[in-house]
Amino acid sequence: MNGSFDVRTTARFDRLLKKLAIRHRQEAGVMFAQALSILAADPHNRTRQHHIKKLEDVPPGDGQYRLKLGRWRFRFDVVDQVVILSYCGLRREDTYR
Repeated sequence: MNGSFDVRTTARFDRLLKKLAIRHRQEAGVMFAQALSILAADPHNRTRQHHIKKLEDVPPGDGQYRLKLGRWRFRFDVVDQVVILSYCGLRREDTYR
């Protein structure tokens, strides 16, 4: 493995990101760019530097992995050297209070 992954998005992911970008314009671009960078380099979190978790009982195609970046959540699958982003969303600000 060369450590470089191709990151692609689904139509659902594109719709969700577009919707979030309306209310969180600057933050959406920054978080998406950061997620792309992380997932292109280390989607399995072999370096243990990122908040990536393999979700239990999630079938392939439904986002078997989750990346947490602050309030942002990204769900994705890894197939060979391709990362497929299928979901992005925000946690409520009062979730952990």
